[in-house]
Amino acid sequence: MLVLFTLNQSELMRFNALQRNIPDISQKMLTVTLRTLEEDGFVKRKVYAEVPPRVEYSLTDRAISLLPHINSLIVWAKENMNDILTDRARKRKK
Repeated sequence: MLVLFTLNQSELMRFNALQRNIPDISQKMLTVTLRTLEEDGFVKRKVYAEVPPRVEYSLTDRAISLLPHINSLIVWAKENMNDILTDRARKRKK
């Protein structure tokens, strides 16, 4: 979800820009995630025949149709985060 949310911030993004904008994601994990999202039809990958090769990623229509649901989940998480953190801290004290 974080990759889709980040890709939504710009029409096209290169790998390094994605990695800079997603905290604490390894190169391997981002690569695997992008491949999976591409296989599932959520991300388009365009490779330019240049030296060095340039690769750009963008969202598909399927991913764009999913974004309102992701945004709703983000709103829900923000509204409930304090209670979740309080419950988590309470459980750790026991």
